[in-house]
Amino acid sequence: MNISLQNVDKVSAVLTVQIEKADYQEKVEKALKTLRKRVNMPGFRPGMVPMTLVKKHYGTSVLVEEVDKLMQEKVNEYIRENKVDMLGAPLPKESNADFVNDENFEFAFDIALAPEFTVDLSADDTIDYYDINVTDEMVDQQVKMYTQRTAKYEKVEDYQDNDLLKGLLAELDENGNTKEGGLQVEGAVMMPSYMKNDDQKAIFNGAKVNTVLTFNPSVAFDNNEAELASLLKIKKEEVASYTGNFSFQIEEITRMIPGDLNQELFDQVLGEGKAHNEEEFRAQIKETIAKQYEADSDYKFLIDVRSYVSGKIGKLQFADDLMKRIMLENNKDKGEEFVSEHYEKSLEELTWHLIKEKLVAAHGIKVEQADITEMAKEATRAQFAQYGMINVPDELLENYSKEMLKKRESVEALVNRAVEAKLSEALKAQVTLNHKAVSAEEFNKMFE
Repeated sequence: MNISLQNVDKVSAVLTVQIEKADYQEKVEKALKTLRKRVNMPGFRPGMVPMTLVKKHYGTSVLVEEVDKLMQEKVNEYIRENKVDMLGAPLPKESNADFVNDENFEFAFDIALAPEFTVDLSADDTIDYYDINVTDEMVDQQVKMYTQRTAKYEKVEDYQDNDLLKGLLAELDENGNTKEGGLQVEGAVMMPSYMKNDDQKAIFNGAKVNTVLTFNPSVAFDNNEAELASLLKIKKEEVASYTGNFSFQIEEITRMIPGDLNQELFDQVLGEGKAHNEEEFRAQIKETIAKQYEADSDYKFLIDVRSYVSGKIGKLQFADDLMKRIMLENNKDKGEEFVSEHYEKSLEELTWHLIKEKLVAAHGIKVEQADITEMAKEATRAQFAQYGMINVPDELLENYSKEMLKKRESVEALVNRAVEAKLSEALKAQVTLNHKAVSAEEFNKMFE
């Protein structure tokens, strides 16, 4: 067998495979013998069909199959051993191979080659890095959430904002009287603080138990079907029939009393002995928020690295015709229109992929199993943190991360995250960072 690669230009080549009888004969004979053991033909016992008949009926198809397998194996081996920097898969050229009459065959493949370029980054390169300010208000909100988790609920006599009301809701007629046969809801529950209309919300200010108020639910909740259906205990499609006033007799007012900022709460949130007073507790909370934001800043930094390096190296040359054929081959169900519409965007993603590969190789970045496991734990820890759970037991992290690692798509995502985390750290040390302090709101607007 002879395999050769001939460059057409800098970004494309033709790979030629020449196969002789000696390359495949043994494999074909072995495949035919195996086939003979299970082939059935009238007049012959299983496994006793003469080899001449087996060859006559199946020889060509077996030859085609074995030559194809051999060719794929050797082509992949050649590409791997010769480190051919190929994009996509080899595209077979039209072949005139005659498997009935010929013994030697020649096949050719179009190869799209990765463009050659270099990525040089140093301290002379300055890239923005956004430091997100962690404000006292953010810490206050987080602390409030923790105290609410240990809150107590007390029955009170007068209404204040955010209190929960329970009572009798009754539909009124145009004269303000209880409508005969109208809708009534016993034990209706609502929080006026969630009303959309300020005038309607103000009706409840200073209300006391047993007070009877008149308000318009439809106006109060801005005709929100879901909220009104829930309050009035009706179907969404019936909401439009109830646009008038209702009376509400307050039977019960419930107030949430936040839990105390004490050692029990500190230990529950952070772990035993991690904070001994409110000042230390708030400092730990601030540090946790800052760490979460640092991951966001690193993500934005890589986006800016991508833009900076892409601009620095300029537009790369690709074998457009071959690349479009490869894209079409990978999206047969979507057709040429899809390829035409998405081709330029796919090249942008491919360019960044090639840049990232060079950067990863330049910094000797490797991802071990321990990195993937740790990244799974970090991802799990971040999920719990969204619900205010900072002090998650190691055993729980282990169990959740193990479940994550059972899914192939999760593992692939974790590997990519581990690579990008290491790459971000390496690049931050390599280039000059132009630190910019921003608020969380300003940072989030960058992604709109």
